[in-house]
Amino acid sequence: MVSPSTLFAPAATEFIDRHPQQPSPEQVELRDGLLDQPAHVDPKFLYDALGSALFTAITQLPEYYPTRCEAEIFQRHGAAIARHVGPVQAMIDLGAGDCVKAERLFASLRPRHYVPIDISADYLQSAVRRLRLSYPELQITALGQDYTHALALPADIPAAQRLFFYPGSSIGNLSPEDALAMLRRIRGQCEGGGLLVGVDRVKPAQVLEPAYDDALHLTAAFNLNLLRHVNRLLDADFDVADWRHVARFDSARSRIEMHLEALRAVRVAWPGGQREFGAGERIHTENSYKFTPQSFAALLGSAGYRDVAHWSDSRGWFSVFSARA
Repeated sequence: MVSPSTLFAPAATEFIDRHPQQPSPEQVELRDGLLDQPAHVDPKFLYDALGSALFTAITQLPEYYPTRCEAEIFQRHGAAIARHVGPVQAMIDLGAGDCVKAERLFASLRPRHYVPIDISADYLQSAVRRLRLSYPELQITALGQDYTHALALPADIPAAQRLFFYPGSSIGNLSPEDALAMLRRIRGQCEGGGLLVGVDRVKPAQVLEPAYDDALHLTAAFNLNLLRHVNRLLDADFDVADWRHVARFDSARSRIEMHLEALRAVRVAWPGGQREFGAGERIHTENSYKFTPQSFAALLGSAGYRDVAHWSDSRGWFSVFSARA
């Protein structure tokens, strides 16, 4: 099990291994995705240190409404949400990033133990240093891990007192099947506890698409930075100048899709493999599914949750759901 102490280990003793190294699971996942038809890269790879910082900047853009809508809901309905959630021993923040969203709820939810989880461990470590100065009485266990496939939590947190916090409509990055599996996995970790989750709602394309293709091109930089992250992880040779950012709303699937599109024919290589991309060929980097309140409530029901409540912003663009496991 995971140690209750913070999982940022000190530097290990140097060891030089002359044996050939096997590819890591991350490298295998990236290689398989790039060789697939069509090519794809999981959106978790958007979040290295620079990607996380760029996303924080994106949330300040006028086009990017989800963060403001979610903040409005917590401001207008915070007392009702806290009553529905009930007592919180441990607040487990999935995709915590800079931890600001959870921090804004500390006063109303009053967790005794805060467990932020993010794939970008360096970015998370910086955020946790700030929190420790501001909340010296709060127990903090920061986990640098990919929570999309497995959740390894400290053993000393009773399941019945766990609140999973999954804000920003990150659940929308998963396919409906994967979202259902994730919700079930969370429920299995907090029997008797609960889930507080942000959900983006169906809207016209003229509202949705600018949120993912803004006038300052910050989202484009965020998406293109993925190629640099892939280069580091896979020792590949993507040239960012060969690609452009594309975002569109697929109304049939009720999702925004983000792609990287080759501006010209290119060949990309990495140790033991390569792929040629034709001009106009795309790498699928992210989906963001949009829900109606009814469709997401049904998804929670299918995952086994009960006592479901939700609150919306004044325009009905975003919802926050609270559910018991």
